[in-house]
Amino acid sequence: MTFAHPWVLLLLAVPVLLAWTAIARAPGIASPADHIADGRSRPWLARMLGFFDLVPLALLAVGIAILAGPQTLQQPRRERSLTNIQICLDVSGSMIGRNYELAKSSVEDFTRAREGDAFGLTLFGVQQIRWMPLTKDLDAIRNALPFADPSNQPSHMGGTMIGSALRFCLGNMVAEAKDGDRLIVLVSDGMSGDLGGGEATAIGEELKAAGITVFHIHIDETEVPADVRDLVEITGGEAFSATDTQSLKAIFTHIDRMKPARFAPAGTVPLDAFGPFALVALALAGLHAVGLLFARYTPW
Repeated sequence: MTFAHPWVLLLLAVPVLLAWTAIARAPGIASPADHIADGRSRPWLARMLGFFDLVPLALLAVGIAILAGPQTLQQPRRERSLTNIQICLDVSGSMIGRNYELAKSSVEDFTRAREGDAFGLTLFGVQQIRWMPLTKDLDAIRNALPFADPSNQPSHMGGTMIGSALRFCLGNMVAEAKDGDRLIVLVSDGMSGDLGGGEATAIGEELKAAGITVFHIHIDETEVPADVRDLVEITGGEAFSATDTQSLKAIFTHIDRMKPARFAPAGTVPLDAFGPFALVALALAGLHAVGLLFARYTPW
């Protein structure tokens, strides 16, 4: 057993010194209630009265021990291992309306399911906008989504350049995510104009080398473009097609299961051990009450 505040135990000197004065105290004037009556010596009564004198001091000692914070068994403590998740969101013209609303509501649900992780938000079309750096304040991500609506974007965001967007996210992730896993969720409804000529493989290898896994959600009834599928598979991720709210929720749930929250040991936590001391204090208080009722010391 250890104590959180061991210096408090120095105060135990007080009941010890007081106990010595009680033990060494000379008997007072004999009375019928004392240990000498009718000329007969009753040493057992003197000892019993002395014992009851010591009970309050023992109670004081237990109180000091409790104030010192007794601790016992160490309980292992675990901390959530950080996952850095960057949402790479297509805001080109084709995402205006239903597609964006589907994406927005699903991203909001995903952030609520991943409380404790860090999220970032990147918007892309032909160019990229770093809308929100990695943060654990997930309300900031959710509150930013209405302002990221494709209908509010400038004209140069009208195309779909997935390759450039992923390279942009790669640079941000390396700069910001020093610790923890790295994950990019690419949400788009179109085909990319910059993944031909082996670029998909090259970008996939760059992402893999940086320890970044990419998942792609294709919000369209058509099949996932082959170059995008190849790219995400290189990183260890998957590509999915979604056309409605339920399928999007199922996809984000699947991603959450594939990349679950992990917990790592982070030392131990001492457990308070007040119970035994409290029981002893309760027993001493009862003894003191008994002494006051029939074995009270007579101070004359």
